[in-house]
Amino acid sequence: MMIQGFSKLDREGKIELLIRHNHLPAEETELLYRYLHSQDQALFDDISENTLSNYLLPYGVAPNFRINGTTYGVPMVTEESSVVAAAAKGARFWAAHGGFQTKVVQTLKLGQIVFTHHGSEDLLQQLLPQLREHLVHAIGHLTANMERRGGGIRSMAIHRIENVPHTWQLLVGFETADSMGANFINTCLEMMAPELRLFLEKQFPELPSPEIVMAILSNYTPDCLVECTVSCPVDALAELAGNLSPLAFARKFERAVLVARHDVHRAVTHNKGIMNGVDAVVVATGNDFRAVEAGVHAYAAAEGCYRGLTHVDLSDTHFTYRLQLPLALGTVGGLTGVHPLAKLSLTLLQNPDAPRLMEIAAAAGMANNFMAVTSLVTHGIQKGHMKMHLSNILNSLGATPAEKELAFIHFQSQTVSYSQVDGFLKKMRHHG
Repeated sequence: MMIQGFSKLDREGKIELLIRHNHLPAEETELLYRYLHSQDQALFDDISENTLSNYLLPYGVAPNFRINGTTYGVPMVTEESSVVAAAAKGARFWAAHGGFQTKVVQTLKLGQIVFTHHGSEDLLQQLLPQLREHLVHAIGHLTANMERRGGGIRSMAIHRIENVPHTWQLLVGFETADSMGANFINTCLEMMAPELRLFLEKQFPELPSPEIVMAILSNYTPDCLVECTVSCPVDALAELAGNLSPLAFARKFERAVLVARHDVHRAVTHNKGIMNGVDAVVVATGNDFRAVEAGVHAYAAAEGCYRGLTHVDLSDTHFTYRLQLPLALGTVGGLTGVHPLAKLSLTLLQNPDAPRLMEIAAAAGMANNFMAVTSLVTHGIQKGHMKMHLSNILNSLGATPAEKELAFIHFQSQTVSYSQVDGFLKKMRHHG
C-alpha cells in the first residue's frame, strides 16, 4: 500500500504511521525520540526532509598532524575507530620526520551544459570566443560577487559527446573561492543555458533548433587537485618495520603500492584506505563526501583502468611517498555554516580557506593509507583492526562494564573475533 501525504504529517504522525505500516514494536517509537536533540532539533529538521530522529556518529580528533610546518588536531567523523587510531599514529610518526608537505595544484571546478547541434563542428568551435563573451556578459550580475572574492568563470570548451548523435557539451570552468560552489555553478549554468540556445539559433537559423538537454555541475574535478608528500631516511622506518630491516620493509611497501597501481582488486581497497581519512574530515567539516568519493574514484580510472593513487620513490637511503587526488571542498556556505560541529571543526583547524582544507584532508588520507599499507606488509591488518573492534563486539553481546574490563585484559594477548569474544563471555558467565 502506498503512503500518501507523508511529508505533510508532523513528526509524531510520521512516526506513528511508520510504526503501524511496518508492524514495528511500539518501543521503536521511544528509540526515535531518544535521539532527538533537546536544543537544536529544529536546525537538524531543516537540514534534511522527513526527519524522524538523528543518526549519531562519533566525532573524534586525530592530534599531531604537522602539515607544511603547522600542527593541527584534525576532526574526524567515522564509525570505525581504527580510522582515527591509524590517522593519529601516522600523524605522530610523520610529525617526527618532517611532517606532511602539501600543495594545491589547481582549484578549477567544472560544470556542463549539454545541448544538441546538427551543424558543423568546425564552425561551432570557431564561434566559441564569441559565445564565451556573450555568456559571461549575460550572467555578469550573478558572478560579480564571486569575482570580488577572486572567483568567477575561468574557461569554456565545446566537446562532442561520443556515441550520442548530435549531442555536445559546453564545459565551463569555475573558480569558487572558499565555497564548494555547487549552488553557484548550477545557478550560473541554468541561466547560461537559454542564452546558449538563443545564440545557436541566431548563428544557425537554417538548422533544427538546438535543445538544452541539461545544465549541471560535474563532480569530476580533475583540475581541482591537491598533492601530499612524506619523506624520510630509510633507517627512520625501523620503528614500523617489525621483523624486517628498514630497507626490506621499504621495498615490500613499494611492491604493495605497485600492486595497487596495476591490480584493480587491490587498487579499490588501497584507495578506500585513503578515503577512510579523507571522508572523515569531509564529513566533520560539513562537506559533500559523496561528491568527493565519486570524483576521486573517477580520477583513479582516468587512464582507462582503475589505479591506486599513491606512488613510492625509493633509493637505498631515502623513502618518499606521494599522493595526488581531486578534492572540491569549501569552508563557507552549505552545511559548513549551519551545523554547529562543522563550525567547530573549522575552528579547530584554525579557520582554513578552501585550499588549506584540501591539504588537511589529503594529509588525513595519506596518514590512513600509509598505516594501512604498513600493517599489511608487516603483521597484517586484522590484529590492530580487531583490537579496535573489540568494543563493538562486546556491546553487541551485551557485556557489562565488569565483563568489558576483563575482556580487554584477556584479549591483549589473544586473537579477537566475534566467536572468540562470545565464547569468552559465555565461559565467564557460566563460571560466574
